[in-house]
Parts: sequence; structure tokens; C-alpha cells
Amino acid sequence: MAHRYKVREIAQQSGLSEATVDRVLHDRPGVRANTRAEVQQAISDLDKQRSQLRLNGRKFLFDVVMQTPARFSAEFRAALEAELPMLAPAAVRCRFHFRETESVAAMVDTLGKFTARGSHGVIVKAPDDPDVVAAIDRLVDLGIPVVTYVTDVPASKRLDYVGIDNRAAGATAAYLVDSWLGDSDASVLIILTSNIFRNEGEREIGFRSTLRSLGGEQGDPNRRRVVEITDSEGLDETVEKLVGAALSAHPDIEAVYSIGGGNTGAVRAFERAGRRCRVFVAHDLDSDNRPLLRSGALSAVLHHDLRADARRACRLLMQAGGGLDGMVDERSQIHVVTRFNTPA
Repeated sequence: MAHRYKVREIAQQSGLSEATVDRVLHDRPGVRANTRAEVQQAISDLDKQRSQLRLNGRKFLFDVVMQTPARFSAEFRAALEAELPMLAPAAVRCRFHFRETESVAAMVDTLGKFTARGSHGVIVKAPDDPDVVAAIDRLVDLGIPVVTYVTDVPASKRLDYVGIDNRAAGATAAYLVDSWLGDSDASVLIILTSNIFRNEGEREIGFRSTLRSLGGEQGDPNRRRVVEITDSEGLDETVEKLVGAALSAHPDIEAVYSIGGGNTGAVRAFERAGRRCRVFVAHDLDSDNRPLLRSGALSAVLHHDLRADARRACRLLMQAGGGLDGMVDERSQIHVVTRFNTPA
């Protein structure tokens, strides 16, 4: 077994004798499986302690840039600030740059400011645009690592993407909608923020392809179809108007998959039209969706642990700065939340 520590250190950490540790490290016979496990655990613990020592006294300043509705940015900020003390013994501070709507040029300008402001890393939710790719690449070339969050910019030199598998999320939504509608031929309304975010496109592709495989949309001409509205910016007033127009044009809409938010506005549009929404699947347990879920207006919310995301994003940036190691590529878990299992 490869090891980085003296036999004496491993023996002290594990509480075993040096002779026993030596037998395990050299894979000699006559050692029980649980003893080998104790030695492996001791080495893992020593690795963690070494990382802690490496972080002692380190200071990190991260910038968080997000173009997203305020309800989501507020939730993520709260999650990140709750996690910062858990990153001790390093001292981590964050600067926040949130916009509900922003042009690509303004996003590029925001990203360009960090080169002169001492940033140790950037967490960004931004459109997958060539100018954004170039802005991220400039930061990375200057030694400032970048992590994309919720929606990826894969052609850039970003360090990693943190978030869910968006196609899998869309597929999950399609399965729920199709199952709950049963034999009904009702149409489904998809609500998008805009066409500029990669995650929304991936969710839509996952939804449409899975619904088709289940016999919906164009897989069976007698089954339900999909009606799409976009450019809502996730704002309730805009969504209410767009959904109202869609309901007037399509009397068979009885289900909603909300990719971009503005769900309070969508619920109001159904109520104003005197129409029933049999199935409504949305994303994220934010301040708007929690009461809608508890009231039954939402059937299910596809959620991921924002604190786990915040912790992972920070640790990836800390690893890039030489503060720790051991981070591997992985996606956030998708949780299906109903009014019966909504966390406090």
C-alpha cells in the first residue's frame, strides 16, 4: 500500500502497533480486514489534518457573479454565507455581484473588473456566449480560477461546473408530468427565462426527448404536445402575461414545466383564466416556491442542496489556490420535493 507518512505517525493515528502497521503497508499475510481498514482510515485522517494545516492562516476572497431572479440569488447568498465558517481554518470572504437582467456586454464588463481587485476566484452564473467565454478565459490566463454555477460555459477555461445534470432534471420533470397526467391528452406549457442560458436549453431538451420517448409530444400524434413561452426573465408580471396569452390560444394546456421561474405569475394566470393546472413542476425551493408547494399549486419542485453547491464551489477554488486537494468532478443530486416532504 502506497503511503506518505512514517510508520510511527500512522501507528499513533490508528492506535495500532508499528509492527502491525508495517505488515499492512507491505501487504503481508495474517492481518485481519478490519485492521487494514483501520490503517487506511488513519492515512485518510492524516491527509485531512495535513490539508487543515495547509489552510491555517490562508485568506481567500471570491467574487460571485449571477444573472438570475433575486429570489434565487438571495437563496444562494444565504447558503454560501452559512457555509463560509465551515471552511475554517481558512478565512474566506465573498463579494456579490447580482443582476436580475443584464446584457452580455455588462456581464463581460463585470468579469473584467476582478483582474484589478485582488480576486482569488470567481463563481459565475452567466450566458454561454462567446464574449463570456473570452472574459472567463482572460481571468484564467491571469491566474484567477473560475467555477460556473447552475449553467455551464463549457467552451471556456473554467475550472469546473457546479450544479445538477440539467438534461437529467428535464427528463425527471417529463416523467413526473407524463405519469401524473396519465391517459389525458392534455398539452404541457414550458416556461423559459430566455434562450441565452445553457442550462435552460439542456432542461428543455431532456424534457422534450423523454416526453417523446414516453409517447407524448410528437412520439404519438394523439398524445399531448408542448407549448413553449420564453423571454420571461423569470419575472412574475411578465410570466403572468405570457401564460395568460398561451392559455387563451391553447385551451388544452393542463400542465406546466417551469424551467425559468416566475411561478407565482403562472399560478395567477391560471386562476384569472378560471383554468385548472393539473400538474405543475418547477425548480428550486426558493421563497416563492415554498408556499406554492405547500398550498398544492405546485405538484413538485426539483431541488438541489444549495449549501452543498456553495461548499463545493469554494473548495474547488481553494484547491486551485493550493489550499487543499481531493476534489473530484461530480454533479449535485436532484431531489424531488412535494408538499409532503418539504424540508423546514
